[in-house]
Amino acid sequence: MTAQRRTPDSTLLVLLVAVVLSAFSLRTAVTSITPLLDRVSDDIRFGTGGASVLGMVPTLMFSLAGIVTPRLVRRFGLEHVALTAMVLAALGLLTRSFSTNVPALLLTSACALAGMGIGNVVIPPVIQRFFPERVAVLSTAYITVLQVGTLVPPLVAVPLSQAHGWRISLGVWAIAAIAAIVPWLVAILRRPGSDPHAVAPAHTTGRVWRSPVAWSLALMFGCTSLNTYAMFTWLPKILTGAGHDAAFGGTMVSLFAAVGLLSALFAPQLAARLSNPAPIVVGSVVAFAIGFAGLLWAPDTATVLWVIAAGLGPTTFPLALTLINLRTRTAAGSSALSGFSQGVGYLIACAGPLLFGLLHDATGGWGVPFAFLAVTVGVILVAGLRVSRPDMLEDTWG
Repeated sequence: MTAQRRTPDSTLLVLLVAVVLSAFSLRTAVTSITPLLDRVSDDIRFGTGGASVLGMVPTLMFSLAGIVTPRLVRRFGLEHVALTAMVLAALGLLTRSFSTNVPALLLTSACALAGMGIGNVVIPPVIQRFFPERVAVLSTAYITVLQVGTLVPPLVAVPLSQAHGWRISLGVWAIAAIAAIVPWLVAILRRPGSDPHAVAPAHTTGRVWRSPVAWSLALMFGCTSLNTYAMFTWLPKILTGAGHDAAFGGTMVSLFAAVGLLSALFAPQLAARLSNPAPIVVGSVVAFAIGFAGLLWAPDTATVLWVIAAGLGPTTFPLALTLINLRTRTAAGSSALSGFSQGVGYLIACAGPLLFGLLHDATGGWGVPFAFLAVTVGVILVAGLRVSRPDMLEDTWG
C-alpha cells in the first residue's frame, strides 16, 4: 500500500505546503550574513579568521545533522523531526540578531544551521515516503524553492541593513521559519498517537558506508558544497578587492544563487529521464572551470559572465539531492543515503571557506585558493561519473 493511499489528500496537501515553506528556510542563515560581514564585524569585532570560522559553521552543522538525523527519524518519525528542524531554525535566526559578541554569533548561528541541516536530510525521505510517484516533480519544486531562499537574502541584505540596521536584516528571516512550523504541527495533530511513518529500524537496513554509491554521492555532494560555500563566503571579498562596492558583491552572491535556481528547474527532471546523468556532471565541471578562471584572472571584467558560469557549476547539487531518491528503493534507504551523503559531504565542505581564506591570507592572492578549488572540482568529476551509473544503494550496501 502506498503512502498516498494511507494518507488523506488533505494531509498530503498540508505536507506539501510544509515541504515548500521549509525549503525556503534551509539557506537563509547562510546567505543573509555574508554581504554584511564588514558591518557586523564593525560592531562585534572579528577579522578574516573569524569570518573563515563563521563560513565553516554551516557545513559543520549540516555534517553533524547528517550523522544524527537518520537516528532521530527512526526514533521519532519524519514529521516530528521536520518540526524540530524548523523550531531550531526559527530560534537561531531570531536570537542571532541580538548577538553582541563573536561567541554569541557563532552559537546562535549554529542553532539555526542545525535546524536547517536536519531539514536538509529529512525532506528527501518525506518526498520519497509520501509522494513516491512524483519524486522528480517534487524534487524540482523543493530544490527550486530552496534556491529561491538562497538568492533572496543576499539580494536584500545590504538595503535592509542600510534602512533598518544589520540586526533587522538578519532577524527578519525568522518569520519564514516560523511560518514553516505551522503545517508540520497541523500534519502531526491530524495524526494522533505514535508516528506510523517512522523509517524502518536500523537492523532492517544495510551498512551504507560499504556502498560505492553512497561514497560517490557523498564526495560529489561534499565537493560541490565546498565550492558553493567558498563562493558564498568569499565572492564579495574577491569582488570588493577588484574594485567593486559591497552592494555589488551582495548582488553577485544573489546572482550566483539565482543561477542555481535555473539548475534546480532542469537537473532533477533531466536526471529522472536519463539512466546515466553523466552529461550533467561534465557540464557542471566545465562551468566551474570557466567561472573560476574568470574570477581569478579578470574579476573586474565581464564579472557577471564569470559569476553565471560559476553558478552553473553547482548543478551537481540538485543532481545529488535528486539521486538520493533515484538511487534508492525505500524511505529507509533514502533516509540512510541522505544522512550519509550529507553528513560526510558537509564534513568535507567544511574545508571550503576555511582553507580558501587561510590560503588567501598565507599567499596574499587568490591563485592558490582557486587552485585548491580546482582540485576539488576534479573530485566532483570522478565521483559524479561513478554515482551516475544506474546502481541502487540497496544492491550495494550489504
